[in-house]
Amino acid sequence: MKIATYNVNGVNGRLTVLLRWLAEAAPDVVCLQELKAPPEKFPEAAIGDAGYSAIWHGQKSWNGVAILARGAELHETRRSLPGDPDDTHSRYIEAAVKGVLIGCLYLPNGNPAPGPKFDYKLRWFERFSAHAADLLATGLPVVLAGDYNVMPTNLDVYKPERWLDDALFRPEVRETYRRLVAQGWTDALRKLHPDERIYTFWDYFRNAYGRDAGLRIDHLLLSPSIAPRLAAAGVDRQVRGWEKTSDHAPTWIELAEVPKRRRTLAPAKAVS
Repeated sequence: MKIATYNVNGVNGRLTVLLRWLAEAAPDVVCLQELKAPPEKFPEAAIGDAGYSAIWHGQKSWNGVAILARGAELHETRRSLPGDPDDTHSRYIEAAVKGVLIGCLYLPNGNPAPGPKFDYKLRWFERFSAHAADLLATGLPVVLAGDYNVMPTNLDVYKPERWLDDALFRPEVRETYRRLVAQGWTDALRKLHPDERIYTFWDYFRNAYGRDAGLRIDHLLLSPSIAPRLAAAGVDRQVRGWEKTSDHAPTWIELAEVPKRRRTLAPAKAVS
């Protein structure tokens, strides 16, 4: 089972890129962020023609998240985080698909920091962490995938010294991410590539992609009941080099199938 997360940076403006990648990579489940489209403008028909069902939570011009499933039904379980009924941002959606609970998130950027946007980011992050703890308590197989807007360590940013005051790298944000993972989640890419510089985002400015001046801010976290199935993880970085593409690249994991339980036969009773 291949699960991917991809910040498309405008689902309609990047639709050609998205459809090309879906055809080439054939992921089973995809979490999309930054749709930048109201609900009625989501390209359901085009995505359906590509073989995917979809649920989405859109918002005009900003934010927006969606989950796609190839040849499978999606059973939506949530489309916003608990804890703040006045929060109108479209940043979270959750569904069960193929026996796995998928949470798709777009965590706030938070810049400039300090300031109101940074405060909102921290509040949202704490709400997300609380919900993640509740999901862990269920014991279900869960994957939390999306654009976290967090570079967890120095290994996740091309020049750490230049990002010390940025909302994606401030100590408060990295500490919140650390505490989230410490609940019992597995950071899939870091689990399989503990010492590699792997980036998922390259800015449009200053030839960042050409210089490989990137950031790792797109993450997939696995609950303990599904982490043992992790077989592969990577980034389709070549997609970042396509024409009219997003500044993010699709990030993915592959999960091994659940082993089938062998049926054991009771010993035959002796016939007297």
